[in-house]
Amino acid sequence: MEKTPSLDSYRKMQSVLGTPLAALKGVGPKIAEKLSKKGLSTVGDALAFLPIRHEDRSRLTPIKNLAEGQPASFRGELRRLEVRYYRRRRVLEGVVFDGTGAVTLKWFHGKFEWLVKKYPAGSSVVAYGVVNYFNGGREVIHPDLEIEDAPAAGEMESVVPVYSEVEGVHPKVLRKIMRQAVEGASMHLVGVVPPALYPLCGVDEGYLRYPGAAYRELHFPSSQGEALSEGIERARKAVALGEFFLLELTLLRRRSGEKSAEGIAFRPDFSLIRPLLKTLPFELTGAQKRVLSEIRRDMESALPMLRLLQGDVGSGKTLVALIASLMAAESGYQGAVMAPTEVLAEQHYRNFLRLLDGLPARVELLTGSTTQRERDRISGALALGEVEIIVGTHALIQPDVSFKNLGLAVVDEQHRFGVMQRVALAQKRRGKGVPDLLVMTATPIPRTLSMTVYGDLDLSVIDEMPPGRAPVKTTVVGKAGYQKVCDFIRAEVKKGRQAYVVFPLVEESEKSELKAAVETSRHFSEEVFPDLRVGLLHGRMNSAEKEAALGAFSRGETDILVSTTVIEVGIDVKNATVMAVEHAERFGLSQLHQLRGRVGRGGGESYCFLLVGGPVSGDARERLSIMAATNDGFRIAEEDLKIRGPGDFLGTRQSGLPELKIGNILTDGVLLERARGVAAELLKGDPALEDPANSVLRAILREGGLSRASLVASG
Repeated sequence: MEKTPSLDSYRKMQSVLGTPLAALKGVGPKIAEKLSKKGLSTVGDALAFLPIRHEDRSRLTPIKNLAEGQPASFRGELRRLEVRYYRRRRVLEGVVFDGTGAVTLKWFHGKFEWLVKKYPAGSSVVAYGVVNYFNGGREVIHPDLEIEDAPAAGEMESVVPVYSEVEGVHPKVLRKIMRQAVEGASMHLVGVVPPALYPLCGVDEGYLRYPGAAYRELHFPSSQGEALSEGIERARKAVALGEFFLLELTLLRRRSGEKSAEGIAFRPDFSLIRPLLKTLPFELTGAQKRVLSEIRRDMESALPMLRLLQGDVGSGKTLVALIASLMAAESGYQGAVMAPTEVLAEQHYRNFLRLLDGLPARVELLTGSTTQRERDRISGALALGEVEIIVGTHALIQPDVSFKNLGLAVVDEQHRFGVMQRVALAQKRRGKGVPDLLVMTATPIPRTLSMTVYGDLDLSVIDEMPPGRAPVKTTVVGKAGYQKVCDFIRAEVKKGRQAYVVFPLVEESEKSELKAAVETSRHFSEEVFPDLRVGLLHGRMNSAEKEAALGAFSRGETDILVSTTVIEVGIDVKNATVMAVEHAERFGLSQLHQLRGRVGRGGGESYCFLLVGGPVSGDARERLSIMAATNDGFRIAEEDLKIRGPGDFLGTRQSGLPELKIGNILTDGVLLERARGVAAELLKGDPALEDPANSVLRAILREGGLSRASLVASG
């Protein structure tokens, strides 16, 4: 049987990867500082700093065949190399001739005297660069140049990595540093996938066994010509699979640790839920019923529920969360619903009060704006078990808040929180048993991303909208159409409808937000809509002011609500039919989709105007066109992921998971699925990684060598 790496070899690898780049030959303090600004401080950083492309210089082209605009390698005699002046501009100019033709070499900056000394006329040279035509002749600007017999000339006739620019470090110098780092570290890298599982991986087993060889191929490939791309991709897939394997092992062990804990077996009697359902003016959708059945099954189990509830804007997640909370209350436990903003928490609180009117279930609200006196009253009631459901913000996880019998923790808009915050809420339980956890998001999550960010949770999807909800008609409007939008809003108000006008903040500060909000509100109330009732809502208002503004709009006492993005999630005013977003080019796709979801909730025809303030970038133009083309949240999420990348899509850097260096969840979905299967197979036979053969994996996960130890079940 093939041996797995020893702990000693792992320790040696960690030591080598942690070696400062400043310790390498030719890396003085100045270069080290420049590398550090690029995020390159250690040998491990350098290893993950992959080339953006490779230039195949292995084929020498006769000068007469050099094609315009194409990079090429060529050799010949350097006929001359001298400094010349063109309109007072100093230029170093040389000519290379190979018997088939001549090409001019030019440098506009650099150490000219040093170059002239290094490359004397008459030398046989090898050069590489992009060929241009100028005044009827061929020329190459700033070529790579070497004397043909010199050791460095070998690089001119091989495959050369091209790295992202490091300011102040010449590409040749950077390549030498990278070669030192890669060659020095590669011999010490250990494989993370146990050899017995290689057949399940579907990638090059040699690279799994010797990851150092894979990294050498990624940086300084041995393959050339047509085999170049294929060879690099084979190495990349092996490294990516190893990375995904560690990620999924982390998630599955976390899930295993939480699932193996003692949970709460709820026994709801529906004494609260049945009367609630009877008072609803509508029937639950099929998707809501299916999801509630999944949640009930989890809650009645003695194992802790770990479930992600995913549903588009307006699909009815809040009602599902309330019913789940009532299942806990009917079983003698408390439910806590944590929202990311005070506005959303207050909206949930008001909805819960309205829906539970007349039922014996006490609901309270706790946010950062709650006065100390109220906070003490609510905390006391929670500790005594007098409150069945508490709704709040981060205030719920503060040390002075305790529960008598917390049974269910609901985290709304999970992507606004980090993993540790959801864990902190679940840890508020004082009695035996781990509380059930229900995580909700209105941001549709592509499958590959959900496998990385939420891979420790079971998934429920509300994929059906309530009957009568028509798609919101979305139009991108330039400055010329601004007045028409204002006229349209006025016409809708005359019909008895209401509208939102949302504006972005250029600066995130209390003073600037307040000023922008007040000035924008004044502009609309005095200049644009002097004949209509205009309300104002922004993040710097206190809780009472926000509630007053939202209450007035909900009751129809204001026609137009001018707001910052505090209305992005949760606001539900069925009479609102128009959403106008000022400077829409400044918003992300997910944010625009959430804002649009504030209208069209009453069943009537609704409209969203994306107002563009001027010239827009290509990305912004793409975002706006996607919004105009579809109301499908899943398609929007996929496009958003492509534009923004996985690192920013859901704040995954807060998730407590390692940041992927090589693997790409946009394109490596098959590898990710395969890695999850490999990790599951390993844990099936050794859940706690107690087998000595898995000691290196155990050390990696525990010490955070390739993941964060604080979030990994220790087994």
